[in-house]
Amino acid sequence: MASTPGPKGRPEPPMGLMRRLDAALRAAFPAVFAAALMVLGATPVGVPGLMMAAALPCVFFWSIFRPAAMPAPVVFVLGLLLDLLSFTPMGIGVLTLLLVHGVAFRAREVLARTSFLLGWLAFCVVAAGAAVLGWVLQALLGWQWPAPMPGLHMFGVAVGLYPGLAWILTRAHMAMRRAEGAAP
Repeated sequence: MASTPGPKGRPEPPMGLMRRLDAALRAAFPAVFAAALMVLGATPVGVPGLMMAAALPCVFFWSIFRPAAMPAPVVFVLGLLLDLLSFTPMGIGVLTLLLVHGVAFRAREVLARTSFLLGWLAFCVVAAGAAVLGWVLQALLGWQWPAPMPGLHMFGVAVGLYPGLAWILTRAHMAMRRAEGAAP
């Protein structure tokens, strides 16, 4: 295997075990963090829609700022986990998260350069669409009109969680970028 030239023309040494482990953990962090938040949201605290409200900001944020770490197959698995933990009809969480991922991924060039307030407003629109989509899918799959309050509650919790989660995820993203820039 030929080595690629480094910044000063010398071949770079092959990645050691610790560097490969570090790169793998950085790549897995977005999905693992989102899954951990969903599992924490599954605790019986009486907050309807908490799992979806925790998953939406993570998928939205990472689809914009680190799309390679939040590809569609990972979002599919997160949606499947969401459906299994929330006991909703299979496919609602998968489809909702995949659509959120698709919208964020398509708009990432614009959203990555906007201010936090505009990004939050864009997230509010996407979260409102996710709440409506979830309600419509439950109505279609259950053949009855579901109560609108759980969807409205999920929307409110997701919009309220976004600033705090975005702050945490931004710090994590910056730390990962610094680590990637410092790696020899």
